[in-house]
Amino acid sequence: MRIIFGFLAAASGIYSLLIFIRIILSWFGGMAAGKPVEVLNKITDPYLEWWRNKLNLRLGLFDFSVIAAILFLYFIQNIFNMLYTAQRISIGSILALLLGSLWSIVSFFAGFCIIIILLRIIAYLTNRNIYSPFWNAVDSMSKPVIYRINRVIFGAKIVNYLLGMIVPVVLLAAVMIGGSFLVNMLANFLVFLPI
Repeated sequence: MRIIFGFLAAASGIYSLLIFIRIILSWFGGMAAGKPVEVLNKITDPYLEWWRNKLNLRLGLFDFSVIAAILFLYFIQNIFNMLYTAQRISIGSILALLLGSLWSIVSFFAGFCIIIILLRIIAYLTNRNIYSPFWNAVDSMSKPVIYRINRVIFGAKIVNYLLGMIVPVVLLAAVMIGGSFLVNMLANFLVFLPI
């Protein structure tokens, strides 16, 4: 039985990786084409479409139902890993897994936002052609995050453009570090609950 749980954990991890690759390739539109991409689409699209149809979490250009699909796979993979290694599950350990899964999504978004804003800072400092389609995409993703964080920190005060990009990066990095510490502490507490 232990071998089956190990196989299921590995399979769900590989499938999660395939879905992640599929998502990244979808950002490049027609640039990512060919037989391997078609096979990847046939493997991953039925699962993703199920989540899109059931949850319908589309906001503008962004489809957040994909995140729910990945979160579910991550959660299932962790349960299989737990059954493989410990061969037992408690309610506390399931709650710890759920908390860890939710935090991984939050930290992924924070890390993604940090990368996008850092790209914008590099473009600003090196005077890149900010009107190219790539930089327009970077701007469309970074500006809402930068604006919201700066509104919370500075209010209506006008700040230097570079400072307005650096502060969100520092704040998001602090949230990722502090959040990881707190989530790990809480997850360890939940695992050892006698339930």
